[in-house]
Amino acid sequence: MTQPGVVPRPVHVELGTEAPFVVGESVTVVVDPRPDLIAHGVLAADLLGRVTDQAIEVRYTDDSRGARDVIRLRLAAPDETDLLPGDEAYTIVAAPSRIEAVARTSAGLTRAVVTLRQLLEQGSDGVWRVPTVVVRDAPRFTWRGLSVDVARHFLSVDDLKVVVGLMAHYKLNVLHLHLTDDQGWRLHVPSRPHLARKSSGTAVGGDRGGCYTPTDFADLVQYADARGITVVPEIDVPGHVNAATHAYGELTPDGVPTDEYTGIEVGFSRLYADLPATGEFLRAVFADVAAMTPGPYVHIGGDEVLTMEPDEYATLVGEAAAAVRAAGKKVVGWQEIASAPLEPGTVVQYWDTRVDPEPFLAAARAGASILMSPASKVYLDMKYDERTALGLEWAGHVEVRDAYEWEPTTLVEGLPAESVVGVEAAVWTETIRDLDGLTTMLLPRLAAVAEVAWTAPERRDWEDFRTRVAEHGPFWDRLGVRWYASGQVAWPSRTRGTRTA
Repeated sequence: MTQPGVVPRPVHVELGTEAPFVVGESVTVVVDPRPDLIAHGVLAADLLGRVTDQAIEVRYTDDSRGARDVIRLRLAAPDETDLLPGDEAYTIVAAPSRIEAVARTSAGLTRAVVTLRQLLEQGSDGVWRVPTVVVRDAPRFTWRGLSVDVARHFLSVDDLKVVVGLMAHYKLNVLHLHLTDDQGWRLHVPSRPHLARKSSGTAVGGDRGGCYTPTDFADLVQYADARGITVVPEIDVPGHVNAATHAYGELTPDGVPTDEYTGIEVGFSRLYADLPATGEFLRAVFADVAAMTPGPYVHIGGDEVLTMEPDEYATLVGEAAAAVRAAGKKVVGWQEIASAPLEPGTVVQYWDTRVDPEPFLAAARAGASILMSPASKVYLDMKYDERTALGLEWAGHVEVRDAYEWEPTTLVEGLPAESVVGVEAAVWTETIRDLDGLTTMLLPRLAAVAEVAWTAPERRDWEDFRTRVAEHGPFWDRLGVRWYASGQVAWPSRTRGTRTA
């Protein structure tokens, strides 16, 4: 083994020459007896057990020194210095009889377990092993996300849990859910129950809709949190609101509810600042969503409002942002909100590289952070090439190499590197109707974006990445997920990836 096929590439990997650690029946995961670490131990045993088809025991003890066949997970003592900077930093030391994973926080331990899972190798004898190795690692960016559109086509909680598992495997830490749009409203909010009752059953092309109850949403949030992932809900305003105006006619000037919409055009729907119901709607809905969201962020949308004057747009963005802040959350919005006055700490999500960069520079000067989601690089609903069955092409074709070879801090000329909070891929579902279609569009490009978000540019190399990611095809096959066997990667012959997405 010359270089482990770990994705994203760690900061430091030092392979040893001793015999590997064998993951046999006697292996035990050991953690300290405290609830958060016990949860990590159970998750680690489950993840490693699923790969190796072993029933791995978890033990809770303060001291396992000298014990053999142990995978020890622990938090670093305050005086330990063998960790890189950052809350998610971790170190793994794998020896022939013992593996020790140390991190500064529980999030760091989660990343360590993922790396350990990727280090596992199955020999021709069927035995699973971990090479003797030292890994020291920490992420480049604190925000490493994936935005999933569940409004155009609905995805069940179970489907999203599969996506969360893939995200965790590549150390992504933010799941951004696009919950509302013209075609459907996907989250029940108590203050406006007709949003889900009247506007959740539709989807693009007349397909089946659906929505999440507060219990569904809480289940997903908890599942993601256990894997080190924060859920950021998006309620898209003041445009992309036909599902809202279909449910509540008081949001339209004539008081008449709009018709259902199952097409894919954008920019025709809007809220109205001079209607009394609008402000009440924004305050109530964002208060409800914030109350269901343990994480620090709520996304207000703000994109593609094509039939509104700038002053009215700024007023409505300001009202939505104020409602989010009043509920105790931080504001995230698509890049168009940069044209409105923003409070320091706002996250502006940059997606269209064709526009004037000055609003983003001004937003950064005012204290906003910029989240990089350039459509031509990380919109993973774009076709891989002209033969791809699924996807759109308005931002061009995005092959694996396109998703890998770009630099977030130089995307907007003149933007200070320290203003870039991170990277987020996005997948829109106009043409994606189910989990198979979704994973086919995500994989392998999601792994490429994850490495851009985690690994410093001087450690990224396309030829090296394409070699490492090729080793992940058999893993996706074992998971039973569909993926796209891009011709840019030399996949092992035993993989089952499809060549037509």
